[in-house]
Parts: sequence; C-alpha cells; structure tokens
Amino acid sequence: RFEKALDIAVVRKAISDIGLNAEIQSFGDANTYIIKYHVERDADEMVSSLSKATGLAVSLERNETVGPSVGKELQKKAFVAIFVGLVLMLLYIWFRFDFKFGLGAIIALFHDVFITIGIYTLLGKEITIPIVAALLTILGYSINDSIVISDRIREHLKKFGKVIPYGKVEEIFNRAVNDTLSRTIITSFTTLLVLLSILIFGGPVIFDFAFALAIGVIIGTYSSIFVVAALVVDWMQFQRRKAKS
Repeated sequence: RFEKALDIAVVRKAISDIGLNAEIQSFGDANTYIIKYHVERDADEMVSSLSKATGLAVSLERNETVGPSVGKELQKKAFVAIFVGLVLMLLYIWFRFDFKFGLGAIIALFHDVFITIGIYTLLGKEITIPIVAALLTILGYSINDSIVISDRIREHLKKFGKVIPYGKVEEIFNRAVNDTLSRTIITSFTTLLVLLSILIFGGPVIFDFAFALAIGVIIGTYSSIFVVAALVVDWMQFQRRKAKS
C-alpha cells in the first residue's frame, strides 16, 4: 500500500526499474496493489526497493507464498471436493427419484461449472480458493432447482402409473416445468439482487466470489429448466423406441 494514490503505470515502471518481473493488479483503493512475482528476493527487500523507486512510503499489508507443491495440492483438493460433491448428489437423486434424473442433473452441474470456469478464463481471472468455494455453492444451488423440478415431474408421472400413454411424456414434463417456472425465476432473481449488492458494496475481497456465484446462478437457473428435463425426456423416448424395436 502506497502512502497516496498512484497510477498503475507508474507502479509497473517502478517494478521494472528495480528489476522485478511481476504481475500487478489494483486492489480496492487507488493506492493499493497486488504484486505477484517469483520468489527472487525477500518481500521486505522488495518493499524497500519499491519505496526508493517511487519516492513514497510503502507498507506491506499481506504476504503469501505459494510454491508449486502447495498450488498442486490445493488444485487437487478442489477437484476432489467437486467430484465427491457430484457423486453424492448423483446417489441422492438416484435414491430419491430415478437414475435418469440423477444423471441428467449431474450433466447439468458439469455444464454449470465448466461454463463458469470458461467465462472466468476468458476474462483472464485466476481460479483461486474463493472461486472453488463459489463453484461448490453453485453446485448446491443448481441441484436444489433440479430437485424441485424433478419432484414435480414425479408427481405428474404418478398419475399415470407405470404405463404412460404415447405422446404424454413431453406434455407431463412441460407441465411440471411450467408449474415450477415462476418459483425458479423469482428465487434466482432475488438471489441475484443480493449478489449485486455484494458486488457493489462488498469490496474487492469478496468480489470474485460473488461474481462467480452470480454467473453460476444465471447458468444454473436455465440449466435446471432446459437441460435436466430435456435429457430425461430424450432418455425415456429412447427407451420406448428401443422397447418397441
């Protein structure tokens, strides 16, 4: 943190002048920056050199060192957490509803997570531990919507017993989705309002988490409506055609 506001171009020049190869990112106030660099020198030495180069007092707010082994370990644990979460959700929906619904929900969750990560990658943002936490939250939020819709589909299917008349499958699924549509949209909209307030007033520390969560809520809303039910319908139709042949 510099004692007064400093343009990022000036900071970059000062970093270059002291012979440091680093990535610089503004953080909150105009005098605060995140500096990422390979451990070539002590952090206090770097701060002292930067102070001399700019002619301003510089304070070190926080110092974190992440080596290759630590980074790989965090990455491994993050993927394990997501994988375990997906497997447990699949088992729960399989037990509660049917394997078709479970597999459809898991495919939709993969869809939600991969698109969220893809958007973050396109924006040039780093996948950090808070982002992994946001991804796990997205999984929980999206699966909740899928369970609500699946439950309504099951209620409609029970009315026909084991034998569903030909051509009724799409009608049943459409009716179930329409029954839950207003609830899904209203819930997502109110959640996005809260996330928007966090993005505006929450500050830079929680910004990335809230931003990733907002992307996930939007994607999860349409995937629970358009992906899960459609996959299950296609599967049921395929089973019918296979049984007839």
